[in-house]
Amino acid sequence: MKTATLMLGLLGWLAPVAATAQRADLPPEAQVIAVLDNYPSVSAAGARVGAAQAQNNMLRAGSHEVTAVGSYLRRTVDREGGYDEFDATIGRAFRLPGKAALDRQAGALGIEVAENLAEDVRHQTALTLSGLWYDWLTAGALYRNDLATVAVLDRATQAVQRRRQLRDAADLDIDLAKAAQAQARAQAAGALAMREQARALLAATFPGLTLTAEPPHLAPPGQLATPLEALSVLVVKRSHEIQAAESEAQRLGVVSRRVDADRIADPTIGVRLFSERNGMERGAGVVASIPFGGAYRRAAADQASAEANAARFDLAYVRRSVQATADADLSNARTRMAMWRSMDEAAGSAASAATRTERGEALGEIDLSEMLYARRQAHDARRNEIEARGEAVRALVKLQIDSHSIWVTPGDD
Repeated sequence: MKTATLMLGLLGWLAPVAATAQRADLPPEAQVIAVLDNYPSVSAAGARVGAAQAQNNMLRAGSHEVTAVGSYLRRTVDREGGYDEFDATIGRAFRLPGKAALDRQAGALGIEVAENLAEDVRHQTALTLSGLWYDWLTAGALYRNDLATVAVLDRATQAVQRRRQLRDAADLDIDLAKAAQAQARAQAAGALAMREQARALLAATFPGLTLTAEPPHLAPPGQLATPLEALSVLVVKRSHEIQAAESEAQRLGVVSRRVDADRIADPTIGVRLFSERNGMERGAGVVASIPFGGAYRRAAADQASAEANAARFDLAYVRRSVQATADADLSNARTRMAMWRSMDEAAGSAASAATRTERGEALGEIDLSEMLYARRQAHDARRNEIEARGEAVRALVKLQIDSHSIWVTPGDD
């Protein structure tokens, strides 16, 4: 009963679920949609939809065309002389009943396959964009944290130097302070390099995206308007990968029936006109021909049937894969959120401890080494929190993208 109640509650979110509002630290949604729509691989997938539409038109029209065959000859008969003679045949093959309907069905399913594959390419591109975006934001947050630590250690070093001038601090204290200061600056330089590298990669991959000199602040994960469980269900329900595999399995099933029907070949019917003995003999008639299918057509039907069976197995695999992605997205979002909360609490406690030790060191109650150690712990704890925050945000945004709750093509359900 509890399981049934939970499923009914989740399904209530599906009919229909409005697109979840995106996070404030993401780029404007309209800009992202434009960037995704103009991405080369997405444009290429859109062109393949056009190719599928042309293929559909070809299948609807059929491959049979009017064929004209003619001949002219000069015949000589002993004791009679020469005669001009010619004949012409105009014919066309016709699809047997049922074949045209199968061709139309296969063409329409081909368009569905291409459209869903195009949407899946766009979806994968959106995941790439979000990953690069949060690489930039996370690196920026780490750099800001490192700069804050450098500022604190700069003040501490200056204070120790003043105390040394007053003979209230030893040379060892100055060495310790300068060592901590240099280490913090080196770490900040590394974070800056990571930030600039992330920005360069993002700008080169998505040149249409407007980027500021410094990344926006990495916001806390927050709580999504739609429950995580409902989003996980939507990952499967709205999967274009599954829809493409379903359409492809149906298409190959239709193609298999079409090839099997082709074991009985299409007949060719035409009209023949001829003139013999300089026109003394003339005639017109109807001609017909039909190939007799043999081993080749039988093998082609077997091949098409095997490919249709393979597509059904591919569909089962894709369904399992997407379900695994949905389950992994849900689990990852939950665990990353829990990890971030713990890291945030630890960073807060470490920061409080560092503040207390700084006051104690200023009053001479705590050694400089203890203060520097506490500051290093606070710095590392905040760095761990930033990285955990970035991973938690990535997990939430990935769940939103996989469930087609943000950055969707206009009109896509």
